[in-house]
Formats: sequence, C-alpha cells, structure tokens
Amino acid sequence: MTEKIETDVLIIGAGVAGATAAMELADAGLHVTVAMLGRDSTETSTYWAQGGIVFKGEDDSPELLAKDIRHAGAGHCSPVAVQLISEEGPRLLEELLIEKVKVAFDRNEDGTLSLVKEGSHSVARIVHAADATGKAVQLAFKGRLAGHPNIDVLSEHTAIDLLTPSHHARDRLAVYDPLSCLGAYLLNQAEGRVIRCLAKKTILATGGLGQIFLRTTNPSRAQGDGLAMASRAGARVINNEFIQFHPTTFYHPHEPNALISEAVRGAGARLVRANGEPFMQEYSPDWKDLAPRDLVSRSIHEEMLKTDMPHVYLDLHSYIDADRIKEKFPNIYRVGLEYGFDISTELVPVVPAAHYFCGGVWVDSWGRTTIADLYAMGEVSCTGVHGANRLASTSLLEGIVWGKRAADHIRETLPAHLPVPAQDIPPWKDYGGETPDPALITQDLSSIKHIMWNYVGLVRTTHRLSRAIRELRALETEIERFYRVAEITDGLIGLRNAVRTATIVTMAAWENKESMGCHYRQ
Repeated sequence: MTEKIETDVLIIGAGVAGATAAMELADAGLHVTVAMLGRDSTETSTYWAQGGIVFKGEDDSPELLAKDIRHAGAGHCSPVAVQLISEEGPRLLEELLIEKVKVAFDRNEDGTLSLVKEGSHSVARIVHAADATGKAVQLAFKGRLAGHPNIDVLSEHTAIDLLTPSHHARDRLAVYDPLSCLGAYLLNQAEGRVIRCLAKKTILATGGLGQIFLRTTNPSRAQGDGLAMASRAGARVINNEFIQFHPTTFYHPHEPNALISEAVRGAGARLVRANGEPFMQEYSPDWKDLAPRDLVSRSIHEEMLKTDMPHVYLDLHSYIDADRIKEKFPNIYRVGLEYGFDISTELVPVVPAAHYFCGGVWVDSWGRTTIADLYAMGEVSCTGVHGANRLASTSLLEGIVWGKRAADHIRETLPAHLPVPAQDIPPWKDYGGETPDPALITQDLSSIKHIMWNYVGLVRTTHRLSRAIRELRALETEIERFYRVAEITDGLIGLRNAVRTATIVTMAAWENKESMGCHYRQ
C-alpha cells in the first residue's frame, strides 16, 4: 500500500542544519515534515561531533576568521561564502544556539563562555560543551522541536529518490521543463511501504559520506545518500575529491574508529613515535601538532609507512595533567577505557580516518541548488566555505548559517500550491522480486570501503584511481541491475547510494591532477 503526504517543506535529515531550518520554518507557521533514517536524532553526524563551534575570541574579527578559513581551504574557498559565515556566523550562534535553543556551552568561573584554540585558528574562538559539543547541540534541538505543532517527524524513513516532474510526472512533456523538485519517495522501514511525500520546497540535510571508506568517524549510514540522490536528479555537484581525514581516531583492529578531538592537541597533546618522540615538527615546523588536518594526516601516514606500523601514538599524559584530562575530555577518557587505554597515563594508538566531506551539492548563499525548489545544507552541500580543506569547528556553524538563510528564503518564496498537481505524480511502482540478501549487501559495501581506502584515500595515484574507476563501475552496474528487479529495502537503497557516491568521489579525484588541500595526488 502506498500513502501520499503533502507538506509545505520536506527536510531529509535532522542534524544541526536540518534542525535549524525546521525550527525557523515551523516557528514562522509553515508545516514541516522531517524524515530521518534512524529512530531518533541521536543518529546524526552532529550528535557525534566533539570539538566545538567557531564563535568569536578576544582581539578577533570577521576578517581574521575569514583569513584562517581561506588558509585552511588552500585558497579554494568561495569569497562570498567565507564572508557570509565570518560576518553572520558568530551572531547567529548567539541568537539561535545560546539564546533560543539554550545549548549549555562550557563557561568560566566568571560566567563568560570558555573559548579554546584549535588547529589553524589564529586565536581562541571555539565554544564547546566538554568534548561532546555536537551531542549537546543535538539534544537541545531535540527538546526544542519535540511536540512542535507544525513539525511532523518521520523516524526510520529512508529517502529513495527525489521527486522531479522531469523524471516522474505522468505528463512526459515535463521533460522539457527546467528541473524542479516536488519532494521525495520515502520508505517506511518498519512496514515496507513507500510514501509519496509531496512538498512545495525540499531540503537535503543528509550529512556526509565517510562510510564509503574502511576507516571513518562517521555514523553508520553516512554513505552519501543525499549526494547520490541529487546527482541522479541532475543537480550540480562540485569539489567531490576533497575528503578530509581526521588525523586522530582510536586505533583498534576490530572496533569502529572513535574520534579523538583536535581540542586534545589544542590543549597540548603531541603525536609521537612508539618511543615517545614527537615527530610533527619534522613535517610542519611552524604549526607542529596543530597543522591543518590534511598535513597532519599525511604526516601520520608517512610515519606509518616508515615504521611499518598500523598506527602512531598520541601522548596526552606527558603534556597535560591527568586530572585536567579527565575534566576537559571526559567522553574521550571514557571511550579510551572502553578501547583498553587510559589516556591519562598511557600512549594512545591513533590512525587517520575519513571525517568530513568538503564538497557536495552546489548551493548559493541561500542554500538553493541548481534544481528549483530543492535546497541543501550541512555536509551534503558545498557552499564554498571549506574550499579544499575544512577549518576545524566551522561545520556546525555552517549548518546554522545556511539553515537559517534557507529558512528565510523559503518563508519569503513559498508558493500557495504545489507547482504541479499532486495527481500528476504517480505512486511508487513496486515490481516485487527477491528480497536482497543482507550478507551480499554487506559484502558489496565491504568491497566499496576497501576500494576507496586503498585507492582513493589519503594518497592518490593515477594507477590507483584508474583501478578504482574500473572496479566501481563494474560494481555499480551490477548493483543497479539488481536494484531494478529486487524488493526495495533500506539496505539496498544505502548500497545503491554508496556505490554512486564512491564513483562520484573517484571521478572527481581522477579529473583533478593537482594536489591541493585534502586532495593529494602523488
């Protein structure tokens, strides 16, 4: 059975960007439908974010922040986007997160916000909630949105594809019209039903793509769903070669890669060899352990090759008092114990992992994509702020700024009716077929992860990329063939999006012959 939902705005994703837009639109009286993959909003990339959010420090200015963003982005940032986030970001953080949502950021004894300095920042300007800032932000939004009369939340609903008249309308002459979006087909995971969600405006806020790599800090379904859907619909996608690897995640051969925030190195921790000898000064004499993330990650990669080790070490206890470690980084301390290490007394094995996607669906200063009535924000989008490499702690701020700006634009331009009659969009056609075997899906995902890690990872070469393209194209052909004849499931949708995303990233890496930022061609 297929259902139909009509709404003013459909938001796919519930992280900081989607939640900001939902709050602003709902408070303005619009009806908002939020579709999310998980059972609740704690399964977002925002929830996992540790470090903090850019605010404003002493002797700070928009010009100084913009300079730091451009430097980290290897000069590849959009001047308009950098100016926007530098001038509007700190103000919106105060208005939305502190005053409206009431996020409990850490404060000093005198009541002022506690500010820390992170890699490539000129001054201490990062606000934080211990070492679990994203969790504090996500839970504050959850409380703010819960029970809102203008918001319907569809938990455990998977977006299959965006609804575009040129692809889906019964009127085949719509193929000659400019591209536009009318919502999405959504799979109710629990019941196996597909819903036509028709919306006057649609927002992609689906997060990143780290799970196409073998090692990542991202949640389990960050497989590039939004990027793949937008690409299939015909949206412009850019800067897809720029994948930022976080230098420091707990190394364990049989466990997920848990993030160790850059704030730890900001507090004084050093990257060291097995004998405790620091090494970053050999790769970056000026920045040392607080160099841009791409440089730190490649330096660790080089050390691993030199020593034939699967990791290097992070030394906290030699440089930070044990009590301060437990006070400032309680979550990291707890996770370390779960991994079998006491970070206050021992060297901690660390390894880089895919962390943040700097490219994505092209958007303008209002979050508009090249498809009419389709917006994108957060990690799935490419505003141009990050350029070739993201400056630490700018991602949550970017989500707030573009979430607010997109909401403002939607509020001013929302039409009275759907631009295409609802009856012109047909129900989902389920052709039945065999139920996908989870073991085969797991195997295909494993193949994608290993291809991307070995051939499209920290260091890329012509031969590696060429092989990756051949293998991914063959895999995508087979997955698409099976998708057309099999029963629709959440796992199959995710696999289809993952292989499409992996191909997009690999082709972008192949086409860009110049090393820049977090894209490194050897």
